[in-house]
Amino acid sequence: MLTEPEAVAEQEKLRQQVITENRLPQPIRYIAGADVEYDKDSNLIAGAIAVLHYDTLEVAAVATHVMEVTFPYIPGLFSFREMPPLLAAWEKLNLHPDVIICDGHGAAHPRRFGLASHLGVTLNVPAIGCGKTRLYGHFEEPGARRGSISPLLSEDDQQQIGNALRTQDNINPVFVSVGHMVSLDTATAIVLEMARLYRLPETTRIADHHGRLAMDAYKAKNPL
Repeated sequence: MLTEPEAVAEQEKLRQQVITENRLPQPIRYIAGADVEYDKDSNLIAGAIAVLHYDTLEVAAVATHVMEVTFPYIPGLFSFREMPPLLAAWEKLNLHPDVIICDGHGAAHPRRFGLASHLGVTLNVPAIGCGKTRLYGHFEEPGARRGSISPLLSEDDQQQIGNALRTQDNINPVFVSVGHMVSLDTATAIVLEMARLYRLPETTRIADHHGRLAMDAYKAKNPL
């Protein structure tokens, strides 16, 4: 297992490989959500990837993997906890997407390398960070209407590292950032397109659902 300094060094190295311009196929046919579920009673973690048809949001493929957590809880290094089950789930997929929306951050991270960047670079797949809460940076509240955007700025140099995006009227924004091979404008537009009815993009909602199902099924077969 990597030590904390080794993990930080790995982030710094891999960050150099992040592409912040669009490398997306046109048109996008399949989009995936990647999410993890932690078990509150054990050291188990479930990774889930749900692949949807981009136009209809119908589910095209789902894969999950449940395992023991292999990396400690260290702020800023969550991707090292969450990558192993997600990579294992990816290997089980019979259909790979054109782009992934991660329930986590990409550039909106203290070292500009959150889960979305880590997963995107590792898989060489376009990836978008869409966090439920702000991890890093500051912003002004966006307008109340769906589609309103406010830049998320870094604490140190005021660089724009993401967008606070209002996906539905009068609800809390989500935080969109570049993961890999997608521009911020495109990432923001895709997240808004996927959040047609709810605050979170449908990709995240469906991946979260299957992660919980996988955890419950695993625990039923393997009682604590």
